[in-house]
Amino acid sequence: MSLNIPELIRRKRNGEEIPAEELEQLIDGFVDGEVENYQISAFLMAVYHQGMSPDEAAALTRSMINSGDSYDLKSIMRPKVDKHSTGGVGDKLSLILAPLVATTGAVVPMVSGRGLGHTGGTLDKLDSIPGYRWDIDEATFEKQLYKVGCAIIGQTANFVPADKKLYAMRDVTATVESIPLICASILSKKVAAGTDYLVMDVKCGSGAFMETVDSARELAKGLVTIGTALRKRVSALITQMNQPCGIEIGNANEVRESIDLLKGKGPADAREITVRLCMEMLRLAGIEENAAAARQRLEKALDDGTALAKFTEWIVAQGGDPRVIDDYSLLKVSDKRHELKFGRSGYIQKMNVRQIGVAANTLGAGRMKVTDTVDTTVGITCPWKVGDKVTASDFITLIHNDRGLDEAAKMVQNAIVIGDEPVERLPLIIEEFRA
Repeated sequence: MSLNIPELIRRKRNGEEIPAEELEQLIDGFVDGEVENYQISAFLMAVYHQGMSPDEAAALTRSMINSGDSYDLKSIMRPKVDKHSTGGVGDKLSLILAPLVATTGAVVPMVSGRGLGHTGGTLDKLDSIPGYRWDIDEATFEKQLYKVGCAIIGQTANFVPADKKLYAMRDVTATVESIPLICASILSKKVAAGTDYLVMDVKCGSGAFMETVDSARELAKGLVTIGTALRKRVSALITQMNQPCGIEIGNANEVRESIDLLKGKGPADAREITVRLCMEMLRLAGIEENAAAARQRLEKALDDGTALAKFTEWIVAQGGDPRVIDDYSLLKVSDKRHELKFGRSGYIQKMNVRQIGVAANTLGAGRMKVTDTVDTTVGITCPWKVGDKVTASDFITLIHNDRGLDEAAKMVQNAIVIGDEPVERLPLIIEEFRA
């Protein structure tokens, strides 16, 4: 390798912009094993402290995309639009959003992942549907998108391998929070999946990785700016995560709730955030730029069964059992329930949503490390939001299989603050950033 790695690290450490061709060599060398882990660690720390220009971050993202396979969906002439969430608790929106947007004639190519830490993963939820396969090959993926209009699959071994390797290094070098590195990680996978239009759902609050509006705003701006530099149309909505999204937290129970929402029922907050994200997807892709018309079109599809029919078509295409639509017993949820009563009356002042997510994982619904096994039958039912008035006998339900019950109950009990004074409801959409 002709690239002088120590000199590149020195220049980045001093705040210089690294040319695109050098970043390409650096990433290729890292993936091929020619660049040592300690060298890439030093580079990541330099980026953490010095940041990157939009052009530099775009060049890094391109290098990551070029490190492995990408999906070429140019033969599909319809608008290809996707949504990415930065991670939250109870966030099952992809399961509703993908078929809903597909009813409008758009194509939704989603490459999703598993949950890690306090947030849930889309693939873990889909694992609770009998027969569902997320490991379909590229040809099948493309055929399904052409025929059905949506697909949700997992990453293959050679899909943006640079991101897998870089993320592992960021995780052990305390550089996960770097905005340019977060943007490059997210956008490399989304662009490689073949999307042309991307709406970012940037979660903000105690249950999100971005806990403050300032940090969420910085990430949203970075994603839009870098995405634009990559010649993609990107916009971002900062959405509420100081309370769980919807009512159910887990896997099979979240799929049940998603189907309820596709039947025109379910919790109002999850429906509203889904519709707003879909409205932005339609606007960005040029399908429906009038907000009122877009809302009417989407809500009609939820209420008249059109979105549910598309969901069924999608699930069947990937091997899932369509009977789950009407027979929720096939989406196996443990029958063991623990009612955790509030013990006092008052108003919910605030919720530590991260702690509630960790409590669900303690029951087995998620993983705190990659090797953990997920129990898709357990979770938490929390029908309460900040500002709700509760009584001493009101409760949150812990769905369990005996694992971690006492510890999880203590976490949830400590995560919710109840006071005597009423507090304002939280806005579901905090801010919007448009390309």
